[in-house]
Amino acid sequence: MLTLASDFGSPYPAAMKGVVCRRTDARLVDVAHDLPRQDVRAAAFWLRETLPYFPPATHLVVVDPGVGTDRNALVVRAGEHALVGPDNGVLCPPARRLAGDGPIETYVIDETRLDPVEPATPQASDADTLAPDTAGKRGPASNTFHGRDVFAPAAAAVHDAPLSDLSDLAFLTPAEFAVDLELPTASVENERARGDVLVVDDFGNAITNVPGGYLDGRETIVANGESVPVGETFAAVPAGDRLATVGSHGYVELDVNQGRGDEAFGLTAGDDVVLEPTDTSA
Repeated sequence: MLTLASDFGSPYPAAMKGVVCRRTDARLVDVAHDLPRQDVRAAAFWLRETLPYFPPATHLVVVDPGVGTDRNALVVRAGEHALVGPDNGVLCPPARRLAGDGPIETYVIDETRLDPVEPATPQASDADTLAPDTAGKRGPASNTFHGRDVFAPAAAAVHDAPLSDLSDLAFLTPAEFAVDLELPTASVENERARGDVLVVDDFGNAITNVPGGYLDGRETIVANGESVPVGETFAAVPAGDRLATVGSHGYVELDVNQGRGDEAFGLTAGDDVVLEPTDTSA
């Protein structure tokens, strides 16, 4: 299995799939291609929470604001999984979660040692439609589409290689993360939790980094100065009402039943959140 995740929307992921399908018979599974644009932290969170539900696989990840710069391209072995993507921190949280107590090995991709990507069926007139400095050119990848020209061919090769033999791939060199990323953690002291909003999902749920256990035994809390009921489900409050609950990822969410929590609470990703008990809290 080879999964794909990006912030590309459409149709760019199709080109990556085309490259992969020409080089391997991997089963392709889309994780998401609507990850928040150029938001490395949000992508790292969603991948950390999603990829562990897959069987051993190669995961192609492209959220890459630094495409075309001197940032490295990486392959990371994480336990029984491999991740392929940019060295901007996006691979770090999912790699640590996937590895568990297993190994994490990091390699830099030498794009000049990858077989170049070209259209499968070039037409005789193709050169006439290309810019003069690229017509007939092979070798280095496009400066703006490493997903197609670097990460996709690398992921196909990694998929077909035993994890224990990744160091034998000619285009890989052992390395370390140049950019590490640790998702922020909340602090809880004297029953007051201080954290921030990690992400806002498509439903408008404001997902904080406060552990869900903070809500245990509480009927209400104060969120950023406003009293909010605590519910185990959205339906614990009437439609359109606000609530605090624990999401499927185990963190406190500030939500609205059949509405958008981000708008109701005036929150967006990265905003500070302070949760406190109320007089009626257990």
